[in-house]
Amino acid sequence: MTAPSQDWQNATLALTLLAVDPSGLAGIMLRARSGPARDRFIAALGPALSPRALKRIHPGTTDDQLFGGLDLTATLDRGEAVLTEGLFGDAPSAFLLTMAERCPPGLTARIARAMDTANGHALIALDEGIDDEAPPEALADRLAFHIDLNAVTHRDCPEIILDSDRIEIARNRLQKVSIPAEFIANVTKVGMQLGIGSLRAPNFVLRAARTLAAIQKQDIVTQANVTTAAALVFGPRATMLPEDPQQDQTESPSNEPEQDTEQGKTETVEQIPEEILLQAVAASLPKDFLDRIKDTQSARTAQGSGGSGAARKGNRRGRPKPSQRGQLGSAARIDLIATLRAAAPWQSIRKQAAYAPQRNIHIRASDIRLKKFEEKSDRLLIFAVDASGSAALARLAEAKGAVELLLAEAYARRDHVALIAFRGTKADLLLPPTRSLVQTKRRLSSLPGGGGTPLAAGLEAALLLAESTRTKGLTPTIAVLTDGRANIALDGTASRISASEDARTVARQIRARQTPALVIDTGNRPQGSLQDLARELSAPYLPLPRADAHKVSQAIEAVLE
Repeated sequence: MTAPSQDWQNATLALTLLAVDPSGLAGIMLRARSGPARDRFIAALGPALSPRALKRIHPGTTDDQLFGGLDLTATLDRGEAVLTEGLFGDAPSAFLLTMAERCPPGLTARIARAMDTANGHALIALDEGIDDEAPPEALADRLAFHIDLNAVTHRDCPEIILDSDRIEIARNRLQKVSIPAEFIANVTKVGMQLGIGSLRAPNFVLRAARTLAAIQKQDIVTQANVTTAAALVFGPRATMLPEDPQQDQTESPSNEPEQDTEQGKTETVEQIPEEILLQAVAASLPKDFLDRIKDTQSARTAQGSGGSGAARKGNRRGRPKPSQRGQLGSAARIDLIATLRAAAPWQSIRKQAAYAPQRNIHIRASDIRLKKFEEKSDRLLIFAVDASGSAALARLAEAKGAVELLLAEAYARRDHVALIAFRGTKADLLLPPTRSLVQTKRRLSSLPGGGGTPLAAGLEAALLLAESTRTKGLTPTIAVLTDGRANIALDGTASRISASEDARTVARQIRARQTPALVIDTGNRPQGSLQDLARELSAPYLPLPRADAHKVSQAIEAVLE
């Protein structure tokens, strides 16, 4: 077998340190999709964190499961309150959170509160996200190590075997390890230079350095311990490249106080220049560090403060639906009338077999009925407008007027509107999704026109925008305004045949994603190519050769309704 990769070595070291000090280091954020590397790492968690029990939680875990609560089935059967013990008990435990990138804000807050208590829980959060999906920042900040195993193959990840005796010796020795005050100041400064705003990260570096010293049977933390810990903790958290410090070192060692030399014993405290720590962290940064920073920033922007993605597709309460049988949870609401109606036919039988026959009403868990609602998402209208050729100004004026008319009533219907103009060889997002009429008028005050007709590029841009907004709880609909004379392919070449084929290909992708669409033909005569495009989209085709803003708005409203 080949030598383990650097990422796997970092993962092994992080797990070893966590095994020695799970309370102080709190846990690991593990970014890895399903595969041999993740399986082998998870298999080593149980022995490493022993004697703590490894408990699994997921984004759908309820409050009753976390903190304990009323056992409804047993309570209804016995006629007295029966309580269950939650996962977050008094004893220190280790938790494995799957799909951490989908953790909702409520569960994130509860886990963070449990991590901040003195119980000493440890958390292994599995980040299985792709592209811009990322776990909540509140969880990532509370875990010492961030490990990425997506690039590790099955050849680069040998089985992790930890020496339990060595770990136990290090645990007993950890409290005796001291760290010089100078190290604390330097680590904090380096964290600031790397753009790390949280003070938890420097604290994790110091805890990891002390743990390394304990494993190596040292009483005092050394420079090597701190640099290794800084590279492991600071590296994945860095948000800016460290600059080469060009500080003049005018201070002379002779200026240092020599109060200990008079007593015949000189205590030398090892100094760590900041540039050494910065170089150690810089060496651990991946080659695509700048790209990862951009991805991280875009992920945080996309998920907002909650960091959980779309908790549900609908973001309105909706209208009531018939109640359904179910189990009570943290977000469930019981329909009392429907529950009593379901229990009524069985009262005489249950009184004979009940623990407490003197009770007036006997309800079982199977009687519980929960309120259900038909949730509706906010609607997003994506206008993909042909801005090419001599008729560009007219089409853009029609789209502009239709957008303003639709936005005039957007507040009542909770509609959002976006505008994409395609011309030349590409498509541009002129108006991001908005409900602000003031912002819309400002953005639409000047619009470009002229050039070729990259219809496929316009459809592709609309599809990408629809997919990105769908994850935020919006329901997108694409309205295409064009005369159908596509002549620019996706690769930018001028070819009517390739342009038409590319447009049909993207249209099939839109239909496969089940995104509603509408094709408005603004040409002087109906175009057969646009009728074919509408069939590929499974969308209505509306020829409106002399349409103004009011007609476009009315046509779109009729189709949507």
